[in-house]
Amino acid sequence: MTHKKYRKILVTGGAGFIGSFLVDELVKLGYQVRILDNLEDQVHQGKKPKYLNRNAEFIKGDVRKISDLKRSIDRVDAVFHLAAAVGVGQSNYQIKKYVDTNIGGTVNLLELLINTQHQIKKLITISSMTGYGEGNYFCKKDNIVRPPLREEKRLREKDWNLYCPKCNGEVTPFPTDETALDFPNSIYGLSKKNQQDMVFLIGKLYNIPTTVLRGFNIYGPRQSLSNPYTGVTAIFISRLKNDKPAVIFEDGLQTRDFVSVHDVINAFILALEEDKANYQLFNIGSGKGTTILEIAQTISSLLEKKDLIDINQDFRKNDIRHCFADISKVERLLDWKPKISLEKGLKELIEWSGNEVAEDKFSKAQQQLKSYGL
Repeated sequence: MTHKKYRKILVTGGAGFIGSFLVDELVKLGYQVRILDNLEDQVHQGKKPKYLNRNAEFIKGDVRKISDLKRSIDRVDAVFHLAAAVGVGQSNYQIKKYVDTNIGGTVNLLELLINTQHQIKKLITISSMTGYGEGNYFCKKDNIVRPPLREEKRLREKDWNLYCPKCNGEVTPFPTDETALDFPNSIYGLSKKNQQDMVFLIGKLYNIPTTVLRGFNIYGPRQSLSNPYTGVTAIFISRLKNDKPAVIFEDGLQTRDFVSVHDVINAFILALEEDKANYQLFNIGSGKGTTILEIAQTISSLLEKKDLIDINQDFRKNDIRHCFADISKVERLLDWKPKISLEKGLKELIEWSGNEVAEDKFSKAQQQLKSYGL
């Protein structure tokens, strides 16, 4: 049964990894759903994915074209704006593409909401944990602190640790909540922060309820196995399926917060249907950090390729060491919490990947980063 305020929903980027699962759930709940997607070559090779929901209306178009957006919002009650160029490293040398898509596409949507007749009553978008930069840390002397990104000199000396910015003492990772200041480590992170800020500003100015979910490391089926700028779980699977080692930077003990796409979709539905979500930013993660080495070991074990791990002791500029979510706010306001364990989620991902094409483009992507000194 649908929420009384909404009947027709637009999902930009609805053919993508997260968007397609959201479309499936909205259709299942009885909403009329429209998808706007440009079928990005790097992800879809310009073709509709086989999993695309046939009960949703599909428009091939681009958020960078205001005319495509204008026809997409016709008779729509709510918008999930998920269309984005995704990839941290790539964003630092394809700046125009990321800014035009992530910021420019959002600008186009907001322009239409301000300057045209429409019936949109809610706007929901997804931000990124990359906007935070390094997460919170705990110092025995100075309590909660936010160290800056590590200096290249220390990384070259293979000093992977963070230190208190006040006393230079040892620090330990601590959950990062929504009040933490943003220190983006990439053009991608910066673009998502700008998108988030614009959506809230315009939403409040024009009384359009807006909600932003700040996704941490989202993983699951349908994540492209041939896109070297996608999530680390998909990259590891692609490498291992091609009998090449999963490459781990630094010492492998850096941590990220992994959350199943299914849990993220549940959060999106709550954001749509609950008025408590209006004008709120929510962290969406598992609430705990997992080392990259543990992820590689689990995936290689599930694929029965235990020896294919390469901890290369190299580094990438501006990589963060630790960041995981404080999810107490979304638990409190929306009664949301992740239900799918990492073990269960990775097993599902591995099972799905069995019949999927996985073209390994990791080495080429790394050479590209090296050519730019990144």
